[in-house]
Amino acid sequence: MLSSEEAKRILGTAEQIFSPAAVSHTVKRMAVDITTELSDQYPLVLSVMGGAVVFTGQLLPLLEFPLNFDYLHVSRYNNEIRGGKINWKVAPHEDVRDRVVLVLDDVLDEGITLAAIRDWVVKQGAAAFYSAVFAEKDIGRPKPISANFVGVVLPDRYAFGFGMDIHGAWRNLPAIYAVKD
Repeated sequence: MLSSEEAKRILGTAEQIFSPAAVSHTVKRMAVDITTELSDQYPLVLSVMGGAVVFTGQLLPLLEFPLNFDYLHVSRYNNEIRGGKINWKVAPHEDVRDRVVLVLDDVLDEGITLAAIRDWVVKQGAAAFYSAVFAEKDIGRPKPISANFVGVVLPDRYAFGFGMDIHGAWRNLPAIYAVKD
């Protein structure tokens, strides 16, 4: 865990790449797109903890259709800046069988975690799988999955804020920051 001073130093040296206003506008745009696509399907929405909690909290009130909600907790990062082995911490409590499932996540980086979630949801018998990520990182190589709904595209730098953390800190920021190269 970072000390408060170290967390403040990281933020103080980072570059803001999306302002709070841009983040809010993006969430509203995504809500319109998701509503247009899924409003007649009564989906089960699954939020990926803990990164998607901020995105989910702002998106759900803007979705203008009935839905069921649950969460799952799968991580490759565990407060580190490099991904490792997939760790399934909590599976959804709701049954996904024969449901249209929309998974919400903070960032699509290499795509390994979201692909594993998709594979699990499909294996459990979901009728359809959709994914919405607030941010997708442009890593310059193919990914095993593409999100159906993408908010913003990030440069291939370590980004944090709006649910994304750096060593466990700064998920609570209303803007997106990137560590300077």
